[in-house]
Formats: sequence, structure tokens, C-alpha cells
Amino acid sequence: MAVTNLAMRGSTAALLLVAGAAQASVLPVDRADVMHHSYSGGGVSIDGPAVQVRSKVGQNLSISGTYYIDTVSGASVDVVATASAYSEQRKEKHIGFDYLAGNSLLSANVTASDENDYKARTVSFDISHDTFGGLTTLSLGTALGDDTVGRNGDANFQEQVKRNNYRVGISQIITTTWIMALNGEVNLDEGFLNNPYRQVRYVDPTAPLGYAYQSEIYPRTRNAAAVSLVNKFYWPDRSAFTLNVRGYQDSWDIRSTDYEISYVKPLDWGFTVEARIRYYTQTQASFYRDLFDYQSQLNFMARDKELSDFSDLTSGLGLIYKLPQFSFFKGTAPEITLQYEEMFYKYNNFRDVRVRDVPAGTEPLYELEARVIRAFFSLYF
Repeated sequence: MAVTNLAMRGSTAALLLVAGAAQASVLPVDRADVMHHSYSGGGVSIDGPAVQVRSKVGQNLSISGTYYIDTVSGASVDVVATASAYSEQRKEKHIGFDYLAGNSLLSANVTASDENDYKARTVSFDISHDTFGGLTTLSLGTALGDDTVGRNGDANFQEQVKRNNYRVGISQIITTTWIMALNGEVNLDEGFLNNPYRQVRYVDPTAPLGYAYQSEIYPRTRNAAAVSLVNKFYWPDRSAFTLNVRGYQDSWDIRSTDYEISYVKPLDWGFTVEARIRYYTQTQASFYRDLFDYQSQLNFMARDKELSDFSDLTSGLGLIYKLPQFSFFKGTAPEITLQYEEMFYKYNNFRDVRVRDVPAGTEPLYELEARVIRAFFSLYF
């Protein structure tokens, strides 16, 4: 668990391998995927393989399974401040079912992830329904999570987190080349919501650095709501352009806006190129400070940079190549995908405490550059 972004890590396999979200009235295609991904940035390296298989059972049922290994090592700016470098491994298993009933698609998924100090269990249910001759799709979904938080070196430490997610969406075919979707989501979290290793710093004139540390203290509940608007345009040359705008607000006073543009263009000789750019900005949590004025200044105190005021610019390129069909495996369509992303985070009120030759609270603002590389081999059958 340590100091990595748990939300990002917890969703990695779902985002990268559960490719092509199911649509109403159509079962997902049969496919097998092998993936390896690598993240490097901010003093932390994350890499691991994953395997996914999806296959129809009869005419109305599709079953999928995913196995993912995530290895984390390094020393981020959070770790350097109060601890040493670490190394850990997370394993995630997922099984999903999609059942086609007329114009409706019912889905159920179970996910379990385990690491030495964090265990997560999630069950989700979704239903989508086509109406108005297939021009409109309505969707509803919920997910229930039960996490157990531990702390290395402390066998007596154990906390629980309950997560509830509810989502609703509508997509509409506006014209033959334009599809629009509006999605809403509510998250209700309760329990131990902070990192048991992270600490906040406060002014202490008697300390050698001018400040000292104490453990973070978070509220036991967090309620959040998000709304996104997606517009997808298809051009005569078979290319597609997507614009996604998302707004978010939670009970910790964090407000964020997310803009993303992506473009997909088929080329000659079986190649397809992808490009995307994303800009994200958020305000800080009400109980966040980079440097508190004194010990136990507030009832709740946090110094997690993910709760600070920051922005993130991500750009990425991808290349897909459709391989010739295997002569020994008739009816299959093999494919190779390579993706590369550059991420740049600019923190507006989180300072780099590794710089220690300046007065407390005047250290340079922290910036983070990261790179993500993903390689897929996919087989459609």
C-alpha cells in the first residue's frame, strides 16, 4: 500500500484489460489478451503482466476472467520524507458474467486484490437496455466494496473500508456520425480512508528542520458525485474523434474538472493509430495543508499530495497492428497494441521536503513527470 495512488492501482486491470465495455443487445466479442505495463515517475516504478480471456457460452452468456500482478518499488517524495524505499506486490483476480436478454444486457463482476497490507473485494452489477429502435441506451449500475487495511510491522492494526458506488447513464445516437452520452456517478465511502504510513508536518521551532511530523487524521466518511458528457464523432475515412468532459465534487470540498480528447485513425497495411490528450485540475481538500501551524491544529489533517491543489496534463500515442491470421488457428484475428503516455503533475501547494537548506514552508513546489508503456497481444476468435 505504502504511498502509491490506491485508486489508480486498484483500477489498473479494469481500465487496461476489460477492453470494450459491454453494450446493450450485443455480447462482448470473444478474445484473449496478454498485457505488460510499466510506470516510472516520481521515484516509483510499477510494472506487471496481466492475462484476460473472454468467451461466449451459448448465444446469451459471456464469461470473462482476468489475472493481474502489480509490482511496486522505489521511494516517492512521501516515502523520502518519513520512511525508506519499499517493494511490494499486488495480485488481482476478476471474473465477470454478461447475460443477453432481448434488448437488455445484465452484467455481474467480482474482483479480489491482495497485497501484504491491503485486501480489497468488490462486487458490481450493471444493466443496460436499448430502446427507441436501438437509438437510445439506458444503463444502471452499482458496486459494493469491502477493503481491509493493515500496516506492515504492526500485527494488531486492522481497519475496514466500505465502498458503495451507484451510476446511471444514457447514450443517444444523434446522427449516423454522432453519438452522445451523459453519465452520472455517486460514491459513498466509509471507514479508514487514509494511508496508515503517511504523516503531516507542523511547525516546531525546536526541531532541527523547523518542523516535526504526526500521523494523518481523516474523516471516516467521504461522499462524492461526478457527471460526464461524452461526444463521439465518426468520419467517412473510418476515423473517430471523442471529446469527454467530466466534473467532480465531494464532501471533502475537492472539486475537479477533467477534459479529454482522443482520436483514432485506421491506416494502410493493417495499422491503426491512436492519440489522446487529457487535462485535469482540482482544488484541495478542506483539511489539507502542506505545513500546519502547530501540532493537532485541526480535527482532521492531511498532507497527501493527491488531496492538494494540482493539475495534470497527460498525452499519449498508441499503435495497433492487425497480424495475418494464423494458418493453424482458423477464424482468429491476432493483434498487437503498443501505447505510450507522458504525464506531468504540477502541485500548487505541496512542497518538496527533500530540499532542506531553506526555511520550512518555502521549499520549491513539487512537480512530477511519469511515463507509462503498455504492450498488448490480443486474439479475437
